[in-house]
Amino acid sequence: MDTQSLRWFQLVADGVTVTEVSAMERTSQPGVSRALARLEAEVGTPLLRRTGRTLRMTHAGVAFKHHVDAMMHSLDDGLAAVQQLIDPESGTVTLTFEPSLGGWLVPGLVAGFRARHPRVRLDLRPKRDELATAVRARGDVDLELSTLRPTGRGVGWRRLGREPLRLAVAGDHPLASRTEVSLGDVAGLAFVATPPTSQLRRASDELCARAGFEPDVAFECDDLPTLAGYVAAGLGVAVVPALAAAAPARAGERLRRLPITDAGAVREIGMAWSTERTLLPAAELFRAHVLGHAGAELVTGG
Repeated sequence: MDTQSLRWFQLVADGVTVTEVSAMERTSQPGVSRALARLEAEVGTPLLRRTGRTLRMTHAGVAFKHHVDAMMHSLDDGLAAVQQLIDPESGTVTLTFEPSLGGWLVPGLVAGFRARHPRVRLDLRPKRDELATAVRARGDVDLELSTLRPTGRGVGWRRLGREPLRLAVAGDHPLASRTEVSLGDVAGLAFVATPPTSQLRRASDELCARAGFEPDVAFECDDLPTLAGYVAAGLGVAVVPALAAAAPARAGERLRRLPITDAGAVREIGMAWSTERTLLPAAELFRAHVLGHAGAELVTGG
């Protein structure tokens, strides 16, 4: 079948008129109509029916379009793959990441990569559910930066570094003068925490559980800058990542971040990708860049 006819069928099925298709494609209206008629003849049944001045899909058209969309998507991916083999600098990399990494680690890595590969497009997507990996064989995510080590089959993982966790307290808190703290010392205090769907919340809850208590979460915050503001206002204490928490600190913010003496008060940061599909050249370029430069970002905090 002629792929051009299939693309015209997609457009008309999605509500674009034959007149509009002909203008977009710089061809005649009869030419578009003849191509659609040839397609119906090859399929063996009408795919479109006229309702007034518009064309609507028949039941056969609806069934056919579902497969056409999937086929053309795969074809476009294949064409993109070939183009990237010819010119890797023309590709797109889709990167997902935990929001707590978005304020410091991701910007530095992206800026360094763009300086070397300015024509590669980066599609950056903060994760909504941090407790599940977003990379899969048939997904559209190339790489993932997270503190979640995948356990399922078909996902590759490379640890980039370890980040200490700290206890954030207000500058005038009784613990603020300490040089370090044990979580057992704050068992009876109110906590500020990220939502239960975050990896940081899970790490905080697990540390508190090992210290023998369940934290009294007075407030939940979706992002670290808000969490830091709540803690600085005296609304509670919080377990925060050392580098991520330091990055969004505001000038004049009255906040202390104390080292935690409890064992395991660290989080792993790593990169994941699907091992069941081949990364396109642009994504391979970015993966190599991350593996080569993430260590410096973890040391400096961006």
